[in-house]
Amino acid sequence: MIGILNDSEIEEVLRHQIIGRIGCHAGGITYVVPISYVYDGTYIYAHTYEGMKMGMMRENPRVCFEADAMENMANWKSVICQGQFEELTDPEERRKGIQKLLDRVLPMITSQTVQITPHWPFPPSDLNKIKGIVYRIRLDEKTGRFEKNEAETYYAS
Repeated sequence: MIGILNDSEIEEVLRHQIIGRIGCHAGGITYVVPISYVYDGTYIYAHTYEGMKMGMMRENPRVCFEADAMENMANWKSVICQGQFEELTDPEERRKGIQKLLDRVLPMITSQTVQITPHWPFPPSDLNKIKGIVYRIRLDEKTGRFEKNEAETYYAS
């Protein structure tokens, strides 16, 4: 069965994933890139460094965000959102964003892109000493779809 996610199912997908994709468009180019993130019910928060994604979002702050919860090819949920990018340059807002990212529940094995400090999981006492760019995306439109196949899957041995 294929269907539409309701609002609470959409929120569940956004809150429980740590990897999503940003779609940005500027200068006639569309760019889709995976990010590690945290969602607080209003904003997607993320940490990055200078590059194409940042340049494009500064030029055109309207972005698309997508996250999936995938059990297998026949059982999945996908959420697509539209939103507004905002770079956090105010030290207190930046610190709050970093704290949200640090408070995520992460798998034991993670990559450097998820570990926003070299001494992860032990951040410095002054979170603004963490290098890089902290930004958020205010989500203003959310849609979601799912596929659910309850048939048993048998594997040949």
